[in-house]
Amino acid sequence: VQLQASGGGLVQAGGSLRLSCGASGRTFSSYYMGWFRQAPGKEREFVSAISWSGDNTYYADSVKGRFTISRDNAKNTVYLQMNSLKPEDTAVYYCAAAAGGGNIWLAQTYNYWGQGTQVTVSS
Repeated sequence: VQLQASGGGLVQAGGSLRLSCGASGRTFSSYYMGWFRQAPGKEREFVSAISWSGDNTYYADSVKGRFTISRDNAKNTVYLQMNSLKPEDTAVYYCAAAAGGGNIWLAQTYNYWGQGTQVTVSS
């Protein structure tokens, strides 16, 4: 599976962005999909994940209520709608796909990663 993230950019605090992650291959619907982010000098951290069908979603406490993950299996795409952005949301955002079971909160669970897209929130 190859993943391509897009949609990052520069936005003022309080603004919104929508990230997209397109996947190649015909088995997209069999993967849990996740979003992680990494700020300069910090470790990569979990942001959100979504189950195969989209019925189950998971969020880090820091983004709960502001970010929404969704997926369109017909388009092989997962989205991250980010509202009420804060300067501390500034990071490179990565999408990832997990083929098997495991702790979806951990980066090591994911088998495939996109190249990342920069999100910068100015104060």
